[in-house]
Amino acid sequence: MLELRPTCEHCNTSLPPASTEAMICSFECTFCRDCVALLHNVCPHCGGGFAPRPVRPAHDWKHGNPLANHPATTKVTHNPVDLAAHAVLVAQLKHRSPAPR
Repeated sequence: MLELRPTCEHCNTSLPPASTEAMICSFECTFCRDCVALLHNVCPHCGGGFAPRPVRPAHDWKHGNPLANHPATTKVTHNPVDLAAHAVLVAQLKHRSPAPR
């Protein structure tokens, strides 16, 4: 189950569970859309791409799976990216789309 991390790892912008601005990589590294653009859609931790983070339903539509039963984490992961070092990774990966990385 996704943690639904509360903030962008780079800029620490709030990303509440229903945010459509939250983007995640396959390891659930979480960044806002602006930082994903700044990072050239390259996760600084794994080199993968980002996808919109799903929104967990607030209402119990079926099977007891709403946000109230499975709340988002409150643990903040604020780890600003060293953009100069990240540029080296981006240079290596810029000609590959996220899928074959």
